[in-house]
Amino acid sequence: MRKIVLASASPRRKELLSLTGLSYSIDAADVHEDMDSTLPPRVLARRLSLQKARAVADRHKDALIIAADTFIAFRGHLLGKPRDEQDAKRMLGMLSGRSHSVITGFTIMDTATRKTVSRAVETKVWFRRLTRPEIAAYVKTGEPLGKAGAYAIQGRGSVIVRRIEGDYANVVGLPVAEVTRCLKGFGIHIF
Repeated sequence: MRKIVLASASPRRKELLSLTGLSYSIDAADVHEDMDSTLPPRVLARRLSLQKARAVADRHKDALIIAADTFIAFRGHLLGKPRDEQDAKRMLGMLSGRSHSVITGFTIMDTATRKTVSRAVETKVWFRRLTRPEIAAYVKTGEPLGKAGAYAIQGRGSVIVRRIEGDYANVVGLPVAEVTRCLKGFGIHIF
């Protein structure tokens, strides 16, 4: 089987890709994530994932690179990872009682042929209404830091999510069903 490289240090992406049974290595892309809000969110997500794939591609001959980037789109705002606790509180307060979109762009790149596929997957998430003390207590756990939109649906953040519409794995950070569907075009089959 071809060498597969996950261009991410995210433990969540690693865990999700491991669920497929694929063997892979990790080589995290170190790229500045320019959240250019003039681009449509899905276009931006694909662009960021492509930048990450390109950053890692030259280090691996004859490999498939999988790169991804996840952020939140909410009423014209793009929310990445919070800078600090205050920023996390601001984000959670903004999303409280409302819906938002979680968008993950991913790129699969064949370093031998340079064949590249980039896609974006969107999942709608609804939060229940949160009180200030609930937000403060959740932020105090530390979980919101380092997470797009300041929450982890697979962790304690699950209690603030009222419902979702779409791919749960996408909200965690990698739309595994769509990634594995696209991998078939590179000759990689899960089943």
